[in-house]
Amino acid sequence: MALLPILHYPDARLHTRARPVVKIDERVRQLVADMAETMYAAPGVGLAATQVNVHERIVVIDVSEDKTGLIALINPEIIELRGEKICEEGCLSVPGIYEEVKRAEWVKVRALNTSEEAFELEAQGLLAVCIQHELDHLDGKVFVEYLSLLKQNRIKSKLAKRARITV
Repeated sequence: MALLPILHYPDARLHTRARPVVKIDERVRQLVADMAETMYAAPGVGLAATQVNVHERIVVIDVSEDKTGLIALINPEIIELRGEKICEEGCLSVPGIYEEVKRAEWVKVRALNTSEEAFELEAQGLLAVCIQHELDHLDGKVFVEYLSLLKQNRIKSKLAKRARITV
């Protein structure tokens, strides 16, 4: 397994719309494993392939406390949304930034697993938020784009300043 470099906002590649996975083979299974390792090392609870500059519809998520609940979603699609809640979100592509975002409270998603089996998953709470957040990445959207332009510009400035200091 390997740690993959994570793209940072406002990198234009984060706005690339991911294409469906045509065949789930060893390359895809290895990518899922590498993405999981990268997510855990970051540390985070979700990672979309777009964030590691692979523009295929693949997401890994683990919201468990003990890191034993890994979920791989290949070609995921949300088929039902219910309710509404505001929660604080962060993102591995926008390090150190946390903002409130309005999301559905409950979701139902359909996807394939690494064995090419179709499944549906119902989620609420943190898992529901994470699914929506990561699927946004696959559609080329970063969570800060739900915020006002003023907040987006402040975040870009903060990240640019931080990059200059650490270089």
